[in-house]
Amino acid sequence: MDSYTEKGFLYYVDRSDLLIPCETFTDSAEALIKMDFKKRLANAVERGHEIGDARVEAESRKRLSQAELKRMHREFRMELTDHIETCLRELPNHFPGFQFETIVGEQGWGYAINRDDLEVDRTRQRHNFFSRFEITVRPVSDLLVLELTGKGTIRNKEIFNRTFFKRLGEVDLHAFEEVIDNWVLEYAQRYATL
Repeated sequence: MDSYTEKGFLYYVDRSDLLIPCETFTDSAEALIKMDFKKRLANAVERGHEIGDARVEAESRKRLSQAELKRMHREFRMELTDHIETCLRELPNHFPGFQFETIVGEQGWGYAINRDDLEVDRTRQRHNFFSRFEITVRPVSDLLVLELTGKGTIRNKEIFNRTFFKRLGEVDLHAFEEVIDNWVLEYAQRYATL
């Protein structure tokens, strides 16, 4: 037990941080300790109720915030898929033969372009070449992130398989749109080198 002096009086501090005047402690220590236990027990029960109430409230806020984050994901996804569509619809104008495709499913929402090319060499052998480029927004997960994926294949060779993501609370749509633009420009440039 620690002791200290305040305003000329000597006090003892017991395990529950209660201040006990020195003369009272020496006179009736057992009575104070018993009374002290009853107070501590009542305080412990009260704190337990407060902690339980706070936990229920926190879980309620968490459910609400998760619902809010999922709503945000849906709004971001809709804006980004519009941007993906706008960008990918431009590629067939520069490279005729690409087919435009909508992607909706477990892998996410987005768009793709693809084409199959057939070449016959001097020996009259046929060669099939497949090219595809897709960008999707992945479904919301337990991680609560906005995730963008891009896959590009040119003439049967995968040229990239990328992912870009941010936590939903930290999303900057302009940064995501810039990533989409850069991926489309890179694919177009690499396809044009053929």
